[in-house]
Amino acid sequence: MSDLFEFDEKFLAKVAELRESGVHPYPSNLRITHTTTELHAKYNGVEDPSADAQEFALGGRVMFRNRMGKVMFLRVQDRGETSVAEVDASGEPVLDEEGNPVMRGGVLQFFIRKNDVGEEAYEALKKLDIGDWVWARGTLMRTKTGELSLRVIEGQLASKILTPFPDRFHGVSDVQVRARQRYVDLFMNASSRETFRRRSKIVRYLRNFFEARDFMEVETPMMQTIPGGAAARPFVTHHNALDMELYLRIAPELYLKRLVVGGFERVFEINRSFRNEGVSVKHNPEFTMLEFYQAWATYEDLMDLTEELLTGMVADVCGGAKVEFEGRELDFTAPFRRADMDQLIHERTGLSLEELRDPAAMEAYWRANQPVEASEGLPSTVGKWWEWYFDAYVEDTLINPTFVTGFPAEISPLARRSDADPFRTERFELIVNGWELANAFSELNDPVDQAGRFEAQVQARADGDDEGMHFDADYIRALTYALPPTAGQGIGIDRLTMLLTGSPSIREVILFPTMRNQDVSAATEELVSDTPE
Repeated sequence: MSDLFEFDEKFLAKVAELRESGVHPYPSNLRITHTTTELHAKYNGVEDPSADAQEFALGGRVMFRNRMGKVMFLRVQDRGETSVAEVDASGEPVLDEEGNPVMRGGVLQFFIRKNDVGEEAYEALKKLDIGDWVWARGTLMRTKTGELSLRVIEGQLASKILTPFPDRFHGVSDVQVRARQRYVDLFMNASSRETFRRRSKIVRYLRNFFEARDFMEVETPMMQTIPGGAAARPFVTHHNALDMELYLRIAPELYLKRLVVGGFERVFEINRSFRNEGVSVKHNPEFTMLEFYQAWATYEDLMDLTEELLTGMVADVCGGAKVEFEGRELDFTAPFRRADMDQLIHERTGLSLEELRDPAAMEAYWRANQPVEASEGLPSTVGKWWEWYFDAYVEDTLINPTFVTGFPAEISPLARRSDADPFRTERFELIVNGWELANAFSELNDPVDQAGRFEAQVQARADGDDEGMHFDADYIRALTYALPPTAGQGIGIDRLTMLLTGSPSIREVILFPTMRNQDVSAATEELVSDTPE
């Protein structure tokens, strides 16, 4: 017995009893032929499926049981999706008490009779607990209530549960518990299963979209000698054999642009990145991004491409152009609004465009309209002031997709300067629901300019900016071999999934989010047992 984990003695006794009776609690070599969803779809509206004598083998977790003498009913859940709208024999949709279509799939009733499976097998199946995995073979039938069911002719325990099952009636609703014990959340909550199926669909759509446009999927290092590609605080680790400090990737950008220098003119990576920063409903230290780079393109081309990507994805994943999120309607109908950063600040504050080039005027307005505690450590440059004003006055007001353009070079160290106004860069951020969803720019491909901006970032670090970039000499060397005119973009997949699944917390769309350590026994006590003695 393990000294590191406390097993439930009642369940251990059940396992011992099974072994003594000749029943293996964890058998192998059990095969299934169909999922519950496939059978619901195939026999939807078929009044008498028993006329088809075909046998099926299914397996899943017991979510409900009812024993009545020589007959037993199990409700068994498998990997199938709840995606089949039930119809009656005439083809009309079956409605629930509230008038909504009844959806089937993911669960199927098993009808077990002693006369069908034999006394020995029946007695063994009677010992199933809710939460056990079960395997069965049989034919299909409908019960007196019309429910499609598997009439079992052979069945057995497939895997024994060794812990109390959660309360079926109250479910598992606490976000903390669901995130810590995702395995419980998934088999208890159909909505969680649907969220992660939709996430998978989003990622698949992204991959197909870019491959169809001649982009090549690549992989870049997750451990780097110099953290680059974004202004963020990295995680630090140490490689023992090489005796060197390494950083977990904060962005794949500089490596992807090296590949464009090498001649791969269209590349993308669905990547895991890490930032050693705060945790919130919109931030997790480990997150998933899409980054892509396209030679012979500008940031304006990427705005067009992003509109095409998101309008198509929302239609494919959500069935239309509009998405409901926490009582708001987000409209992804193209074209999205495009507006310069200072124009948006002007609209929200009334400061003129001339005043927005004057740090003294911006400081005076800020001090007059912000609380005293928000007036400490104020910036002194126009670019930093715009960043402060945008965060305080603008970002939260942009609900429908908006391309924010005209960013100052000061806060855009990797973006190409605008030929029309060198103060600005050819960059945009896509804001949806007040969140930054994407960041893109025409890439800076002037090695001398890039080296100067890296030097400015290094000085910022020396002055106390923990998020300032390092000087990446190898990247400068790569640029000396000439990067063609290129545009690149990053899209936050976690936040995108939040918006398209109606999930208010990033923890609801990451299977295993980063959380504080918690005692296992204490976490288990938060789940109320629904397993009979």
